[in-house]
Parts: sequence; C-alpha cells; structure tokens
Amino acid sequence: MLSISDLAGRAAPLSLVLIAVLTVSACTPTSGDRMGFASARDQAGAVNLERRAYAVEVAKQMRAKRQRVWCVPFARNASGIDIRGNAKTWWSQAKGLYARGHQPKVGSVMAFSATSRNPLGHIAVVSGVDSPRQIRVDHANWERNKVSLDMVVVDVSEKNDWSRVRVMSNPGALGRVYPITGFISKG
Repeated sequence: MLSISDLAGRAAPLSLVLIAVLTVSACTPTSGDRMGFASARDQAGAVNLERRAYAVEVAKQMRAKRQRVWCVPFARNASGIDIRGNAKTWWSQAKGLYARGHQPKVGSVMAFSATSRNPLGHIAVVSGVDSPRQIRVDHANWERNKVSLDMVVVDVSEKNDWSRVRVMSNPGALGRVYPITGFISKG
C-alpha cells in the first residue's frame, strides 16, 4: 500500500503543465475523439486551451529530443482534425470528412496553398477572429522549428474572401502575400 508521501514523492518530477493538463482532461467530458479531449472549440469564439497546451507540450518534447517541429502534427494536435500528410494535401483530404470553407472560425485550420517558395504548403490553427479581415493563428515551423501563438494574419484579397493573406511574423510588420486554399473545420 502506498502512502500519500510515497505518491507525492513519485509525483514531484511531473511538471506543473502536465498536472494541469491531466486535471483538466479528467474533468472535461469527451466528444469521442481519440485523444479524449473536448472538441476543437470549447465555446463560441474561444480556442481550446487544453488542445493548445497539448500541442505546445508535444512540440517542446520534440525539440528536447532535437527533432524537427512541423506544422502538420502541431495543427493536428491543436485542432483535433485528424488528417495526415503534407500541408498542401489537407484541403483535398478534408473533402467529405470535414467542413471546408472560406471564412475563418476559431479552431479551424487555415490551409496555405503550395508555392515555389513553400512547396509543401503550410497549415495554422485559427486562435482568434479579431475582425472580418484580421485573425490570429497558432502554428509551428513558420519560424524554423518554433511554435508561434496568436500570430496576426490579415486578409489582403481584393474580394475579401481570405484567398490571399499577409502574416505578421515580426511585431508591427506584415510579411509577403501568401495564397490560401481555405479553412477546414469539424463543422
């Protein structure tokens, strides 16, 4: 029989983040997805902090092992959208499995089109909708091997259809224009 002090001694190495994630997941009703987490949207307009924390923790573990942190596993972990393969294939793979559209919603995955400068495409999870033409995203490997949270993205398309965006990689400075295929969500 283990005593409370034995359990406390064994639990000491656990990080506060892990304890918080385990506590929250034990108290959160599941929606049937494999990870046992709540849906990608906890409530209207709010990012799922549990999924975000999990995605960030996995990325930290990968970096600690000197493994590359890619956008695809990060987005899959943060959104709960279970698609695999290069980012440029997500839009076509989502057809018939997930909702696809051209307006951002919190928790949806923004699919960047493949280009000559970005041949594998890119994906990011919408973490906030600030206005009809500005959102925030969480993503990995926009800056090599790093996770970026709440990065500002601005719609610069002529038709206001989110087909072309600029990303604020540096505070106060928008980068080049990137083509967007659309947004993938659980529905």
